Amino acid sequence: MSQLGKMLVAAGLLLAAVGAVLIIAGKLNIPLGKLPGDITYQKKNLTVFAPFGTMLVVSLILTLILNIFSRWK
Repeated sequence: MSQLGKMLVAAGLLLAAVGAVLIIAGKLNIPLGKLPGDITYQKKNLTVFAPFGTMLVVSLILTLILNIFSRWK
């Protein structure tokens, strides 16, 4: 049970860190969700948003961070 508790605490800290980064990004006017490659399709009563450019940037950043951590350990 203690292992499960540690995993839940780690997941909570990770979510809190992601939330803090998103809040800071909003205050610094970083255009996440408005990058080239982000597609927005609007009709009368339908909106479809596909953030392909943002997904690529986030994927690249996470890949770099995880590679650095894996080499560090």
